[in-house]
Amino acid sequence: MKDILILGIETSCDETAAAVVKNGKEILSNVINSQINIHSQFGGVVPEVASRKHIENIGPVVDAAFREAGLAYSDIDAVAVTNRPGLIGALLVGLSFAKSFAYALQRPLLAVNHLEGHIYANFLEHPDIEFPAICLVVSGGHTSLLYMSSIGKYELIGQTRDDAAGEAFDKVARFLGLGYPGGPAIQKAAAKGEPGRVVLPRVYLDRNNFEFSFSGLKTASMNEWNKLKRKGMADVNDLAAEFQAALVEVLVEKTMQAAAKYKVRSILMAGGVAANQELRNLMKNRGQDIGLLVYYPSLLLCTDNAAMIAGNAHISYIRGDFAPLNVNAYPGLLSL
Repeated sequence: MKDILILGIETSCDETAAAVVKNGKEILSNVINSQINIHSQFGGVVPEVASRKHIENIGPVVDAAFREAGLAYSDIDAVAVTNRPGLIGALLVGLSFAKSFAYALQRPLLAVNHLEGHIYANFLEHPDIEFPAICLVVSGGHTSLLYMSSIGKYELIGQTRDDAAGEAFDKVARFLGLGYPGGPAIQKAAAKGEPGRVVLPRVYLDRNNFEFSFSGLKTASMNEWNKLKRKGMADVNDLAAEFQAALVEVLVEKTMQAAAKYKVRSILMAGGVAANQELRNLMKNRGQDIGLLVYYPSLLLCTDNAAMIAGNAHISYIRGDFAPLNVNAYPGLLSL
């Protein structure tokens, strides 16, 4: 059978990325141009700036992906691109480029849901995942629990009612003066502190559902920090450690509850927050305690990348589920 080579393009937020993946499994190239250094001075992603940088970077990044893969443009069989969810201006840069590229080469276009891409990152490195499974999708914009009966088959069983976990990391890091992005900054500070010296709530842990809420934890962290500063007892490392512990414990416990209810065989994690080492360790240990395999991508594939987009698009390619050239970009999730 002929190998299927798919070019993936990802521009949903502040990474301009392109990759070539063979047969939905083998990563031939994976090029990422990050804008973190640009946006860190603002304490977060500035959408207009992100869009303009994507315009500057998209051509060179795609060229670099072909060079790394040792391929010519004409060697690919399809062009895949993220078209939802994300920053609308950023999405449109990647989508417009992908449409033009596909049209010029007379190759089919494949539109990919960014979150499905994150989930698929697990299968690029762990092809033998057993189903059914529970997947925790946890990022700067989303926190969701999904029941998966098979690859590409999802049922949403719970999600955040307010802030996403990654958003809470960023906001807490910002008022603690730890910088952006918040996840790595809080993890670094937490390693020097001790959870429990400050007490923060484990929100929604006592509720008999799979919903999340992190706005209360964020507010409690701010209030506790201000109170400690007034008393002259503020230790940023201890507060970071307690905040991280409170957030991670809720994510893990809710996931374990879902795994028990749905009697699954595996647990998956996906999204940028899945790179958090405390989350990875606690989820793996709790999974082992109840005999479940826990999977998460390598750190490079946890953050936004195009290999996950090209890999996931292989499913649509095999089905013949091609996108028309007038396909649009959508900032919202729509559906999984």
